[in-house]
Amino acid sequence: MERKKSQKADLESKKGLFLELGFVVALGLVLLAFEWTTRPEKVEGFQQQDKSDVVQESTPVTRQQQKKEPPPPPPPKSTEVINIVDDDVQIEDELRLEETEADQDTEVSIDAFAEEEEEEDEEQQIFVVVEDMPTFKGGGVGAFRNYVQKNIEYPTVAAENGIEGTVFVKFVVDTDGGISNVQVMRGVDPALNEEAMRVIRNAPKWDPGKQRGKPVRVQFTIPIVFKLQ
Repeated sequence: MERKKSQKADLESKKGLFLELGFVVALGLVLLAFEWTTRPEKVEGFQQQDKSDVVQESTPVTRQQQKKEPPPPPPPKSTEVINIVDDDVQIEDELRLEETEADQDTEVSIDAFAEEEEEEDEEQQIFVVVEDMPTFKGGGVGAFRNYVQKNIEYPTVAAENGIEGTVFVKFVVDTDGGISNVQVMRGVDPALNEEAMRVIRNAPKWDPGKQRGKPVRVQFTIPIVFKLQ
């Protein structure tokens, strides 16, 4: 035989009511949590400082000091030694000037050393161009070149080896017309160079050149051609 519960003791009928009450309580707790505010407790001994009480420290501006160069040392002072001589001491180096009167019989001679030295230097000086150029047998350098070509002898050693070329020779016509200072400026072969100098040394005298009417030394440079036929 089954037991039947009374309607008052049956809680299944009130289940929906309890659920609604639970939702209402939960919602209220949530709202209370959001609305709950906390206030900070007062801290004793702390006072809010005014902005005017705060002292701002200023950073000093520093500049690099420039080192001053020391002034240059003063020049050494020259000390002059002054010798004090007694009046009684006689000085041997003293110059004595004697006054002499010149009369009509007094003769004054002036030696022309400067002119003589200039004349000697001009005679020794070597010119390239002068007022009156030296001449050779009535002609100039061309006549002397023809003389050399006629009197030149081809060296046997150079001819056998087939050596040809042009030798440039420098020489000086002296004040007496003779030839000196014969030098090869540009040579080809020792045999050809020696033959060119030999012909020029043995040449007859020239008529010397003149500068301001006086014989002077004049320098020439001529080419001598060696060519085999």
